[in-house]
Formats: sequence, C-alpha cells, structure tokens
Amino acid sequence: MDETTASAEPGSEAAKNHFTKAMEEAKAGAQALGKEAQARAEEYREKLNEAKEGWSSEAKAKSGEAKEMAFSFANEGKARTSQALTGLGKMIEDNAGLIDEKVGPKYGEYARGAARSIHDAAGRLDEKSLDELGEDAREFVRQSPALAVGLAAAAGFLLARVFRGK
Repeated sequence: MDETTASAEPGSEAAKNHFTKAMEEAKAGAQALGKEAQARAEEYREKLNEAKEGWSSEAKAKSGEAKEMAFSFANEGKARTSQALTGLGKMIEDNAGLIDEKVGPKYGEYARGAARSIHDAAGRLDEKSLDELGEDAREFVRQSPALAVGLAAAAGFLLARVFRGK
C-alpha cells in the first residue's frame, strides 16, 4: 500500500461515519416530523368532526323549523281555500234566483247543484288532514296521470299569469 491510499482510507472512513450519522439523524428528524404531522392532522380531524356535528345538529334544527312553518302555511292555505270555496258556493246560491229569472229554472237548478257541490267540497276539505289530502292527491295522480299533468300545467300557467302581472 502506498501512503496516499493508507491516509485516504482513515479519512474516508470518518467521512462515511459522518455521512451515516447524518443520514440517521435525517431519518430520525423525518420520523419526528411525520409523527408531528400525524398529531396535527388528528387534531384537525377532531376539530372538523366537532364542527360537522355542530353543523349537522343546526341543520336538523333548521329542518324541523322549516317543516313546522310549511305545515303551518299548508294548514292556513287549506283553511283559506275552504273559506273561498264556501264564499263561492254562497255567491252562486245567492244568485240562483236571478239565474232562474234571467235564463230559466233549469239553469238555476244547475247553479244550486254547483253551489251544493262546492259546499260539500269545502266541508270535505275542512274535515281532512293534510296527510289525507296528500294521499288523495297521490291516488288521483295514480288513477288519472294525464289529467293530473294537464291540471298542473293549467295551474302553472295561471300562476305565471298572476305573478307576471305584478
């Protein structure tokens, strides 16, 4: 062995040891950073879950409030519809005598029959709950889907006309 080779070997060994030690420290540092990242990620997951639970309970509460309001509005609408039908029936009934005089008794009877039918419809509307009315509507759609679509289209057209006019 020559002197340069002999002297390079001990320095080379020291460099290898130093490099190995640095690599071990880097690995240990990376593992420590990984553990710290996992701990922080777990903290954020917990915070997110807490927030999610809060949002979920808040959404459930708002949903319950919305259902109560919708039920209240639906009941109010049902009562107003019944009142309007009763008023319409009374108006037709009150004018049946005039129809008798102007057009004839046959048409006056038609008007009285229509008034009775309207009064009956208003009474049935008052007697039924919203659930029963919903089931009646579903049954009507099952029995007469084409008529139901036609009525829905006509109602939509009328509502569009009413709201466009404002």
